[in-house]
Amino acid sequence: MLRTLDIRDMLIIDRLELGFRPGLNVLTGETGAGKSILLDCLGFVLGWRGRADLVRAGAERGEVVAEFEIGADHPARAVLTEAGLEAGTEMILRRVNGADGRKTAWVNDRRVSGEVLRQLSATLVELHGQHDDRGLLDPRGHRDMLDTFGGLDAMRAAVREAWRAQAAAQKVLDAAEAALADIRAEEDFLRHAVGELDTLAPLPGEEAELDTRRRLMQGAERLREEIARAVQALGADGAEGAAGDALRWLEGAAEKAEGQLDSALAALSRALVELDEASRETARALEALDFDPLDLERSEERLFAIRGLARKHGVPPDDLAEFAESLRARLAALDAGAGDLAVLRDARDAAARRYDKAATALTAARREAASRLDAAVMAELAPLKMERAVFTTGITEADPGPQGRDMVSFTVATNPGAPSGPLSRIASGGELSRFLLALKLCLAGPDTGLTMIFDEIDRGVGGATADAVGRRLARLASGGQVLVVTHAPQVAARGVHHWRVEKRVEEDVTFSTVRPLSGPERVDEIARMLSGERITPEARAAAEALLAG
Repeated sequence: MLRTLDIRDMLIIDRLELGFRPGLNVLTGETGAGKSILLDCLGFVLGWRGRADLVRAGAERGEVVAEFEIGADHPARAVLTEAGLEAGTEMILRRVNGADGRKTAWVNDRRVSGEVLRQLSATLVELHGQHDDRGLLDPRGHRDMLDTFGGLDAMRAAVREAWRAQAAAQKVLDAAEAALADIRAEEDFLRHAVGELDTLAPLPGEEAELDTRRRLMQGAERLREEIARAVQALGADGAEGAAGDALRWLEGAAEKAEGQLDSALAALSRALVELDEASRETARALEALDFDPLDLERSEERLFAIRGLARKHGVPPDDLAEFAESLRARLAALDAGAGDLAVLRDARDAAARRYDKAATALTAARREAASRLDAAVMAELAPLKMERAVFTTGITEADPGPQGRDMVSFTVATNPGAPSGPLSRIASGGELSRFLLALKLCLAGPDTGLTMIFDEIDRGVGGATADAVGRRLARLASGGQVLVVTHAPQVAARGVHHWRVEKRVEEDVTFSTVRPLSGPERVDEIARMLSGERITPEARAAAEALLAG
């Protein structure tokens, strides 16, 4: 709710402080007094795009401050949080326009951009009038308005969830198809590579084992010669034979040596045991070096084959077996891919059917709500002297999306048989204002904290029609706050709070002022609106009758 509006040096306003209240607030005054200037100033502090020459002539800068009261669940709080601003129960918007055209804005004493102001304004103020392209005239919001009128939030949520599930299933299917396409692109390579690896069947550690064996076989001839000499030196014709002779000789002399040879005999016996083991192990080594030359050739061929495949695939030789397993897994995925894709397509199709069902139900509900809305608007148009007009909520097919597959637009035909079209193109200024009022009355839901502004909604009407407009504005304001700029006394009389906009000239300088009216002053203002510059007793009596309701 707008609580105060403080204007300094804007256009023909030098200083003005206004305090607004809940309910219907009316602003009256003669043409040219400056009523539209108040809306220009309010639009300026809200970041609306408007006229550029706002600073009062001779002033260094103009300034507008607007104070709003926002409840605990007011949507403006989300905008403040997103902008990193604190949110209390009061929000103060301040914007300054320098004489050079530069504009600076603050929210609760924190600098903000014009974009933040515009985002806040969408949650704070709703302007309805001939030049409004942001509210009811904007076809982009008609679908949401219809859904709110029809109470279709739950169905919209179901459609949104079904759309997300369908999109997720499609994403998984697309990823699987892309992965399968990549594998198919290298199918020939995979099958050839797996064939090579399966034929060779390399084992971890095999390359090092083959390399060692190959080197042993390559140096085996020289090794055999040296080891053969060692076998001969250790055998019966060598050290073992000599040690055996020495043992027999010492055993023959031991009987006469009275124990002096016992230690020598023991040591020599041990030496003979060690010599025998050394001779046997050396002979075994010599036997192991006895190889078939074809074995060397086969070992070299396998060693080179393992190393060649390792280079070809860019992996260490010991990782070839694991690499082969990964290639086989990709082939298995390729072979099983068609079946997997079938399962994923079934899941996607099931999600699409669920979306189709939810979207079809939402379309049907929208068509039913559209019929009710059309009837409600038409019922409101009759008292507004537009009983011959036709209001239609058009629903056409649109591309499927999270909000369904319907495009909604409000169209009117001002006379029977005339072509229908968008509100902003078909209706004249006065007709448009009454259409907007009727539509707003039908769409009004729980109080959202919006301040609604109607700019000369009574243009071109009078008498009973103006009275019907006033009654409907009062009804609309009963649960919130409505500001209306009006020339109709029937509308002004319905206001709970009344301000008169006046223009004065001081030393050849024009100023606009606004002052609250009550009691006799209000009677006089409505009487002026009824009779003109000269207020007659009859006009005053008529004004009192209007105020009495």
